This record gives sequence, structure tokens and C-alpha cells, in this order.
Amino acid sequence: MTEKKLSGLWLDQHKAIVVKNHDAQNAFKFFLCSPVKAEVQHGNSNENAANNAEQTNKAKYFKEIAHLLTNSEEVFITGPGTIQEELKNFLHDTAQFKNLKITLGTAQKMSDEEVLNAVKGHFGA
Repeated sequence: MTEKKLSGLWLDQHKAIVVKNHDAQNAFKFFLCSPVKAEVQHGNSNENAANNAEQTNKAKYFKEIAHLLTNSEEVFITGPGTIQEELKNFLHDTAQFKNLKITLGTAQKMSDEEVLNAVKGHFGA
């Protein structure tokens, strides 16, 4: 088993399932973290306010995910649509993750167990 600190996640607009093989100090076996849920704003007075709220909520969502990826040396991101690309750009625009190796994949909805197995499979664990 590698001593590298690895993380992987499946995400869509509403929820992220994060799997990693390390805590603050050690790399060991892969485990699931608590899911990160995105806040969804409802009932804005106009389109501009709705767009601003959406951008603010997305940044907050990405920051919560980034917090779980702290100390990771390599990350695998999968999910539907283009949100993986948005998260990758967000991470690379953050000084702490600027040089992080990120691999993207695409996948439809997955259970927690399927995400765990997909991440293990990606890293050959």
C-alpha cells in the first residue's frame, strides 16, 4: 500500500462523497468522509440575486470539499456534467492546491460504497 496521501470524490451540484486514505498525520486505508451538501437558494427576487447566491453557495460548497482534501498529494474527481472541471479550476486557483495532481473522470450517480470502490480502483488500492 502506498504511503501517498490520496483522495477521491464523486460530486454533483448537490452533494459530494469524499474518500481518502489519510487523516491529519498518516496514510492508511481508504475511508469515507461525511458527505458535503451544497446549499440551494430558493425564492430570490430577481435573476441577478439568484445568480449571486448560486455563486456564493458554490464557492462555500467547494471550500468545504477543499477542506477535506487538505494534505492530499493526488486527487481523483468524478461525477456527472462539468462540475468536476469547476472544482478542479477552483482548487488550482487556491494557493494550497496550486500544484495538486488532479485526475478527472465522469460517472452518473453512485452510492457511497461505489465511490469508495471507484477511488480504490483508480489508485490501484
